[in-house]
Amino acid sequence: MSRDHGGGVTLTVEGADKRDAGRGVARLPEAARNELGILSGDPVIIQGSQETVAKMWPMADGDGGVVKIDADTRANAGVNIGETVTVSTTSVADANIVSVRPTEPLPDEDDIESTVKSRLLDRPIRENERVHVEGLGVVVVSLTDPDGPVRVTDETDLTVLDGVDLGLDDPQPAKGDDTAGGDIATEIDPQQTTELDVTYEDIGGLDEELDQVREMIELPLSEPDLFRRLGIDPPKGVLLYGPPGTGKTLIARAVANEVDAHFQTISGPEIVSKYKGESEEKLREAFQRAEENSPAILFLDEIDSIAGTRDEDADMENRVVAQLLTLLDGLEERGRVIVIGATNRVDAIDPALRRGGRFDREIEIGVPGEAGRREILDVHTREMPLADDVDLDWLASRTHGFVGADIGSLVTEAAMGALRRTREDPVVTREDFETALAAVDPSAMREYVAETPDVSFDDVGGLDEAKSRLQEAVEWPLSYRALFEATSTDPPSGVLLHGPPGTGKTLLARALAGESDVNFIHVAGPELLDKYVGESEKAVREVFERARQAAPSIVFFDEIDAIAGRRGETNEATERVVSQLLTELDGLAENPTLVVLAATNRRESLDPALLRPGRLEQHVEVPDPDESARREILAVHAAGKPLGEDVDMDELAVETAGYSGAELEALVREASMLAIREFAAEHGPEAANDRADEVVIRGDHFEAATDSVQSP
Repeated sequence: MSRDHGGGVTLTVEGADKRDAGRGVARLPEAARNELGILSGDPVIIQGSQETVAKMWPMADGDGGVVKIDADTRANAGVNIGETVTVSTTSVADANIVSVRPTEPLPDEDDIESTVKSRLLDRPIRENERVHVEGLGVVVVSLTDPDGPVRVTDETDLTVLDGVDLGLDDPQPAKGDDTAGGDIATEIDPQQTTELDVTYEDIGGLDEELDQVREMIELPLSEPDLFRRLGIDPPKGVLLYGPPGTGKTLIARAVANEVDAHFQTISGPEIVSKYKGESEEKLREAFQRAEENSPAILFLDEIDSIAGTRDEDADMENRVVAQLLTLLDGLEERGRVIVIGATNRVDAIDPALRRGGRFDREIEIGVPGEAGRREILDVHTREMPLADDVDLDWLASRTHGFVGADIGSLVTEAAMGALRRTREDPVVTREDFETALAAVDPSAMREYVAETPDVSFDDVGGLDEAKSRLQEAVEWPLSYRALFEATSTDPPSGVLLHGPPGTGKTLLARALAGESDVNFIHVAGPELLDKYVGESEKAVREVFERARQAAPSIVFFDEIDAIAGRRGETNEATERVVSQLLTELDGLAENPTLVVLAATNRRESLDPALLRPGRLEQHVEVPDPDESARREILAVHAAGKPLGEDVDMDELAVETAGYSGAELEALVREASMLAIREFAAEHGPEAANDRADEVVIRGDHFEAATDSVQSP
């Protein structure tokens, strides 16, 4: 921060907080507020290549030297993120008359003026400025009385003019004019006005990725001379890759909008034609239009559909890839055109496209972490009436594996729940979000039947030692991460549960995921095997890739002996799966939020390489329960059942020596069925249903069940 000789302070522009978008506020650090002698809510002038007015709000500590303003305020001031502005004090008069014109059609309401006025109340505005109206979009201030900065009050006569302002007759100096600081000017395409109404404040959880994209796109478009002075060619293309719904298309549109560039989208499948040469012609025409409207961004969505790896059997695809390579190589002569490609199958793209000089940088747009999910929730709920019991931090912690699109669906589902409850002044409550969480699954995990288990260790009788060791291996690295870092200790990457059938290995794994509140991916070993070469290994890779995207998560391989037998004693397909598993397990040390659990009742048949330290290094025995554990297991399964006074669980625990947990569960179930069968036979269907609260599970039912459920 520096003091301006004209009485203001010079600050660097940053994007606004997500919830501040469209509110016309400028967040200033405490030092700047003290320097200017202003209080929260006071109006300030922001001077870039143009001048605009905003309302000052305080900034969180630690953000000194910057001013946070949203996209509309940046556009009105004629600046981009990273540039400097002068902030100074001003006075604002109460507006007598204000006229605004929408940039897109407004809802057909009887009193739209009152709605717009209520959104702009107490907000400082100026003539010819763009103003975001919450819930209605952007309007342009056509007239104010008096002139200069004014504040909309209850007495202001506000008029919404007919027609849509497309920005074609804007009297302000264009951002690309030499007098406007050298930014980019371009004619606004009326057909794209709505499509490009996306700003950096509409993107949550991707700040680092957004900075990389801006670095590769904004400078080449706005200041190409910088690259010429350095004697290098500006970047030509950026490849965005990551799971569906993470925000790849949104980033491309936001960058195009922020730099005020022509934006043109090509969806991969639209290029494909059955006629020879037509696909290539469509590509050439798209690049030609971008050149004619430069500076421009050409966005190739789903690029993998037209630029897959070339082979002898795909003549059309080979020709399209060759044409795309030629067009990318010719961008030097085409001027300021940047190509952005987006895909969720980056490995399927032809390698020739992925070298320098074509797609110069590949940027992963991954699944957001908890902090990122919190930002995305801010974006989707900033105009939503939330009840006091809604805790967005809690919601962010409950949405492991959710991408931006999933969170958007979650918020929409919660809003629909509020609407189903009432149509008059609906408010979204915590209960609405809890209901929505049960209905919306993270898209990255649906293919692998992933879940967030609703069982806990309370549902597992006995096995105290196994529970303790699993908690240390899985929960501690998440709960005590600082301790692991302080001692330079890597948490265990894998745990093997071994023991006789029916002892509760699968239930333990599910309970651990429920206790840890992480996502759970259950993989049955035989499901991964495929007779075709390479398919089994591919299935293993995809499981781990999805697990990384949905981290923190547990990958549970049930019956792992079916796919990981000793090499040299099994078939070729199984040996390839073992090799792929070893490779994936070796990479887990870099990802402490991903843990592999495996279960088997034939530990001796597993390949020894899987069992060494650094892979499935912790071996937890899950034995048949002893008497005390059998008592706990019986109590778990008998909880809530109408037991007779003659049922003695302690005696039953003694009599069931040698029973596994699964057999004890079957014993309680069989005793319950005997009681139901007897009561139904005595009273008949109708009377039995009416007197259902009278049924009792007696000791003789358990004795009979013991005879039919025999331990092997």
